Amino acid sequence: MAIDGKKTKRKTVPLTVNDINKAKPVDKPYAMFDGGGLYLEVNPNGSKIWRMLARLNDRQIKMSFGKYPVVSLQDARKKRLEAQVQIAKGINPNEAKKAVKEAEKAKTEHTFEKIARSWHQNTLPEWKQVTAHDIIRRLERDVFPVIGKVPIADITHQQIIDVLKTVEGRGVAETAKRLKSNIERIFSHAIQRGIIKHNLVGDLKDVLAKANKGHFAVIKYAELPAFLKALDDVKADLQTKIAFRLAMLLFMRSSELLGAEWSEVDLDKGVWVIPWSRMKMGKRKINPDKSDHVIQLPLQAKSLLKDLEPLTGWGNFLFPKRGNPREAMTGEALLRVIKRMGYTGKMTVHGFRALASSWLREQRLEVNGKKVPRFSHDAIERLLSHKERDKTVGAYSHMAEYEEERKEMLQAWADHIDAIRRQNLLNLDE
Repeated sequence: MAIDGKKTKRKTVPLTVNDINKAKPVDKPYAMFDGGGLYLEVNPNGSKIWRMLARLNDRQIKMSFGKYPVVSLQDARKKRLEAQVQIAKGINPNEAKKAVKEAEKAKTEHTFEKIARSWHQNTLPEWKQVTAHDIIRRLERDVFPVIGKVPIADITHQQIIDVLKTVEGRGVAETAKRLKSNIERIFSHAIQRGIIKHNLVGDLKDVLAKANKGHFAVIKYAELPAFLKALDDVKADLQTKIAFRLAMLLFMRSSELLGAEWSEVDLDKGVWVIPWSRMKMGKRKINPDKSDHVIQLPLQAKSLLKDLEPLTGWGNFLFPKRGNPREAMTGEALLRVIKRMGYTGKMTVHGFRALASSWLREQRLEVNGKKVPRFSHDAIERLLSHKERDKTVGAYSHMAEYEEERKEMLQAWADHIDAIRRQNLLNLDE
């Protein structure tokens, strides 16, 4: 009987396994009907394939259920029933089958890592090179090893929570926060590509501990001698200790310190010029401050940099990452030092800015019998590279403004730190 989809007046007798096994190939394909549109196609090469003919929306559709005997007679009849149910609901079984295959394919092709790298590549034009590099390294270090190979559609809330809490548990809450934002954007990218329909990360409002907004952990001034002693005693490599001491002496933001390049430092002149593009205010998308930040190095900072030069001066970064000198050291290295000192949650690198600025504001000179501030408010603000508060303060945005006063402040603070350390040594001798 030809396979032309035409109805036959003859009553169809259901097939038996014996009928199927006895069927022999001929020079043309022929069909053995089982009823309800199901038939076995016997081909000249001896293959036997289950097929089904049906009508949907006045159009004939042809389905394939697989080869016999891999698909048995009983299995073929089950598939026929499933197809009939779908057709009764107005569903094309072929399209439904294709959708399932595409979904399964997506599970293997659309892993979290593949989607993340696609998002990263698409977003590169938005970022500076160092930002793009930090983001992909953060994902490679903390996320890909855990959920990188998992299809993004199968990732659960708990898996994301576990990743974020692991990072937060290292004492780097800000890194965990940034990572959460990155993962949320990756899920959004998957939605835009039609791979998933819901962004799980948007549900995780309170998964990370809330930081005390606007405040970084900082010790009291009275605790500074004990802190300096702990720093002197802590076990850490020389490069990391120098980074820590420079952060303390120059009260720079950790990103501005650790991302520094040797080309920014002139030891002969005792000047460190941080390009505006690396400064916090220079990274603003709206009205960035494009003035470079000039640091007049105190003697102690110059000495530290001279000690550092034989260690890293051959490369690009002042503080390259161990094992990969093409990358800068991360802030986690300094946080580990703080942890070893026993000051986790009590002090941060950023805390030096608060300590130093408070001390500078409290310094007084006696003029005509009156105590007056030794250093001006505007000079301290400029030294901290804070954004301008108003137009009257805006005049100090020029890089040379308050240069001598800023130099005096840094030297005074460095001398003060040295005095405390000397007193610590005297106390030990007593």
